[in-house]
Amino acid sequence: MTTNKKILLVDDSTTILMMERMILGSGPYTLVTASNGKEAVEKAVEQRPDAILMDVMMPQMDGFEACRELRRREETKSIPVILVTTRGESASVESGFASGCSDYITKPINSRELQVKLRHVLGE
Repeated sequence: MTTNKKILLVDDSTTILMMERMILGSGPYTLVTASNGKEAVEKAVEQRPDAILMDVMMPQMDGFEACRELRRREETKSIPVILVTTRGESASVESGFASGCSDYITKPINSRELQVKLRHVLGE
């Protein structure tokens, strides 16, 4: 039996969070949400999720900044982060990986791609 993995969903769009919940809700996951990068870092430290799906363009702290902050902290540095963004151009993808993300998905979200990449970073 697989244990429930905790996934932190981070996006300032309630619509995207709802879509991600619908895509992942049927899986063996406990879903936690945050609406900006600053809140994501706080929740990651507090909740210790198994993986984080994070938007890039957000208020207070963007996904790149939040990813760098997560990598700096001992308690969150090994949590896989998948950046989810509308910005698919190579410079953005490179910035994402430079900030420490584990993978990158562009919006609109392809549910199959999201599930495959999430299982991959979770080692499933």
